[in-house]
Amino acid sequence: MATNIPQRTAVPVAPLTVLLPDDVTAPARARHEVRSMLLGFGLDEPQLDDVLLATSELVTNAFEHGEGPQRLELAYFEGQLTLRVHDSGSMLPELRAPSPAQARSRGLVLVQALAEDWGFEVCPGGKFVWAVFRIPGA
Repeated sequence: MATNIPQRTAVPVAPLTVLLPDDVTAPARARHEVRSMLLGFGLDEPQLDDVLLATSELVTNAFEHGEGPQRLELAYFEGQLTLRVHDSGSMLPELRAPSPAQARSRGLVLVQALAEDWGFEVCPGGKFVWAVFRIPGA
């Protein structure tokens, strides 16, 4: 039987799930795991910079404004990388315009600038804050 739907040979990489500590080491642990996975795809260091910065910002936000990051999930399929950070907090992320007088509160503004898309998803037990990146050639 013929079909007009093109056959797809690419299969999604199994998502990476990393349980994160509820302390200040969580962003570094998350960056390490994301970096290792992306280097395994054959990406060069400069291609990782935006994703690693966004990883730090999302995990730090979960630590500072959520009830601690619980896990990070990373999935890659057909040039699109999705990074999700889960925390058990009920406070939803808020994009704030940074003030030059403030040294902080730029995390989500950075994520918005670096990612192709970002947002949050309320789920049982908390929420995910996610970011999507276009990573061609991985």
